[in-house]
Amino acid sequence: MVRLARLAEGSGFHEIWVCDHYHNRYVHSVLPLIATATERVRLGPGVTNPYLVHPAVTAAAVATLNEVSGGRALLGISAGDPLFLRTVGIQQKNPVSAVREATVIIRGLLEGKKVSFEGDHFTCSGARLRFPPSSRIPIYIGGRRRKMLELAGSLADGALINASHPEDIRECLEYIASGRRSRGKKFDAVAYMAVSVDRDEERARRAARSVAAFIAASAPQESLRRHGVDEAEVERVRRFLAAGDIAAAREAVTERMVDGFSVSGGPKVIESRVDELREMGIRSVVIGSPIGPDPERALRLISGIL
Repeated sequence: MVRLARLAEGSGFHEIWVCDHYHNRYVHSVLPLIATATERVRLGPGVTNPYLVHPAVTAAAVATLNEVSGGRALLGISAGDPLFLRTVGIQQKNPVSAVREATVIIRGLLEGKKVSFEGDHFTCSGARLRFPPSSRIPIYIGGRRRKMLELAGSLADGALINASHPEDIRECLEYIASGRRSRGKKFDAVAYMAVSVDRDEERARRAARSVAAFIAASAPQESLRRHGVDEAEVERVRRFLAAGDIAAAREAVTERMVDGFSVSGGPKVIESRVDELREMGIRSVVIGSPIGPDPERALRLISGIL
C-alpha cells in the first residue's frame, strides 16, 4: 500500500482514498503509514461506515491522521457494504439517517465543539476531542442512490459517486443538486470509478469482474435497466456473494455488467471516459479498485495519459 501510494504521488495524483472493510488491512493503521511516506497528496478513508465504530472514534482517527499528515486528511463516509456487514452480524438499518447522524457528530467534534446529541443511532453527552484539528477536514459522503446523494448535497463538502458510467453519474449529479441547500457553497462531486487498465484489454476486463459483481449486486433498478442487465443474472451474482463464494460471483458477472459498472480495457478507454466526465463538469475522478491486473503498471499507464 505504501509503495503504491508513493507511486501515485510521484505520478501526479492529488488524493489517495483507502477503503474501509474489516477484512482488509485496517484503514486507520495504513493511512498514517502512507502519510509519513508522502508529502503532497491528501488522503483519507474512502469510505468508512458508522456501523462498526462510534462516530466519535472515527473523528479521533481522522483528526490524528490530519496531525500526522500535516493537514492533509480527508474523510469519506457512507453506509458500508450490507453483505460484508452481515458477515459480522450487523444489519444495515436506516442507512441514510445513520450516515446523517454520524456526519453531524463528526463535523462537530472536528470543529472543536462539545457535542451533545441524541439520535436514533448515536448519542453524545458533552463529547469533545482534546486535540481538535488545526485545519478544516473536508467530509465526503459516498453513494449511488437518490437519498444518500441528496444527503451529500445538503450536508457534506463533497460526494464520492459510486458509479463509472456517464449516464449513471449524470443521474447522480441530479440527485446531489436536488439536495443542495446553498448553491453558492463550493461542492466537490467526485466520480469514484471501478477501473481496470492494461495493454491487454481482455486481461483488464477479467480483473474488473470481482468489483463489478459487488457494484451490480447493489445497483439501483434504473441503472440495471439502463445497461440492459437482466435482474435474474444479478440475483445469481447476489446469491453467490451472500454465500461468500466470490469466485463463483466473479464468473457469473456478464459483459454488460463489466461495461456498465467499470471502466475496463486499454489506456485509451480511461482517457476517453475521463474526457467525457470533464465535459459533464466532473473535476475529479478516483481510479478505484482493482486499478488493473498489475496495479503498479496500471498507475504508470494512467499517469502517462491523464
